[in-house]
Amino acid sequence: MSTENTRKRRFRSEVMKVGPVKAAARSFLRGMGLDDEDIAQPFIGVVSTQGEMSPCNTQLSTIAEHVVRGIYRSGGTPREFTTISVSDGLVNGHSGMHFSLMSREVIADSIEIVMRAHQYDGLFCVGACDKNFPGMLMALVRLNVPGAFMNGGPALPGRYKDEPVEVKTVAEYTGKLIAKQSTEEELEDVSRKAWPAPGCCAGQFTANTMGMIAEVLGFAPLGSSSIPAVYSQRQAVARQAGRTLMKAVTDNFPLPRDLLTRKSLENACAAVAATGGSTNAALHIPAIANEAGIEFTIDDVAKVFERTPLITHLSPSGPYLVSDLYEVGGVPVILKQLLDGGFLHGDCLTLSGETLADALADAPAPDGKVVVSINEPRSTSGGLSVLRGNLAPGGAVIKNAGIERTNFRGPARVFECEEECLQAVVADDINDGEVLVIRNEGPVGGPGMRELVTVTALLYGMGKGESTALITDGRFSGASRGFCVGYVTPEAAADGLIGLVENGDPIEIDLSDRSVTLDVADEVLETRRMQRPERELKQIVRGGYAEKYVASVGPATRGAVTHSGSVHWPNEAEKGGS
Repeated sequence: MSTENTRKRRFRSEVMKVGPVKAAARSFLRGMGLDDEDIAQPFIGVVSTQGEMSPCNTQLSTIAEHVVRGIYRSGGTPREFTTISVSDGLVNGHSGMHFSLMSREVIADSIEIVMRAHQYDGLFCVGACDKNFPGMLMALVRLNVPGAFMNGGPALPGRYKDEPVEVKTVAEYTGKLIAKQSTEEELEDVSRKAWPAPGCCAGQFTANTMGMIAEVLGFAPLGSSSIPAVYSQRQAVARQAGRTLMKAVTDNFPLPRDLLTRKSLENACAAVAATGGSTNAALHIPAIANEAGIEFTIDDVAKVFERTPLITHLSPSGPYLVSDLYEVGGVPVILKQLLDGGFLHGDCLTLSGETLADALADAPAPDGKVVVSINEPRSTSGGLSVLRGNLAPGGAVIKNAGIERTNFRGPARVFECEEECLQAVVADDINDGEVLVIRNEGPVGGPGMRELVTVTALLYGMGKGESTALITDGRFSGASRGFCVGYVTPEAAADGLIGLVENGDPIEIDLSDRSVTLDVADEVLETRRMQRPERELKQIVRGGYAEKYVASVGPATRGAVTHSGSVHWPNEAEKGGS
């Protein structure tokens, strides 16, 4: 594409580099090796979370390199930068997890700062690991310049005793060890074989759920999210995605807020429900919506979850991994079934400008194992449910895919934080029939709403995944399963009823009517409320980023966001600048 063609309209980066006053700025640009043609072209930010924080991120520079090639080939001048990432796998079960969800906000904020400061004309995000995906999608929608996303891809599984193994297997073998059903040697052997190469978690956990969401929202190329991280095909897709973004930049269409609509958000929820995806999607989808000023709460999520059938057998609620999904055609297979069944809005746009229906026209038929027909679903409602009741009047979320029973009633066993519960689990001091209540782990009370995957995985490994239940105002990993109710709102720190539960209180979880109930008389609860001592914030919130986060974060049912939403920042042309 010639420079003349790219100059049909004015690009906002010109304010940084055009005219006599900007001669010094052009010196800066030439100091980075740019020539006059490079400087004249639109500038495209290419951000990745490349780094050694996790195996998810170690290969992202290669993907970014091929994105850069596609952009440059199509008449853009790519400008690379990086942002932070936190590995949930490495910060689980200790105080580091307080900062995981916080990192989502920092990722979005840091990208916004670079993009607005340098006035780039487009943005391509390359991320992997749980919080990179929503943080980057939030930034794309907030900035509303032509933008695209590509994930680093899932890891391939290892093999142990001729069976596929991945990180969830390791955690469950730890539980087996506690229950004396395995040995330390077996655990270490599984640990060595579970992650043979770079990539994000191999199952339909949070990272791959969010990668799928990026596809269905139109930001990522269809079929791209399930390509294993180590496959060379991902490089070609990255180059093509860079070229597709450049067309959006030169046409100034579609913009992120053309892609992100109420209909496309409902499509995202349907894809999550159909795959038994991560419960964290119920947190991230409203947060992404907030960036466009769309009020999309857990109530909106719940409606879609309830009406969408479950049509996959993906881990953690089934035996198949995302690499298996890739082999049968990837995410488009799932989306085409949902479209054919009337569960998707086919008129939503994709980055290429095509409608979703047109883009899915040639998607393969389901294989019948990894993905089943929409006419023969695993269940008629999705793999996740939003629960309500006196214990969670603002809502709570459970992944019900794969749960055999529909009702659980038992006495509460209360823990004031994750560490207390983990200590009891490791000591094998958990009894069948108990409802474990872990509180003070919400967005404010945590702070940062830690995920409790260590506890949930150990319980499953111990064989107590469905003989016990867990309720928390914290959140879960995408790998969590069983009778685990999280995201309870209001949280304990916001005077939620979960803060008044005492040991032995009867609690009932009923999936048939989607309720979670504390069976204690109102007058008893009011007495407890009056007698409860004033709660002190944890030491961690005194100073630093956590203090700022606690001061601004909202409830989980609205995405645990830290600003009012619908960000509008006028560009230089709107302000009358030159």
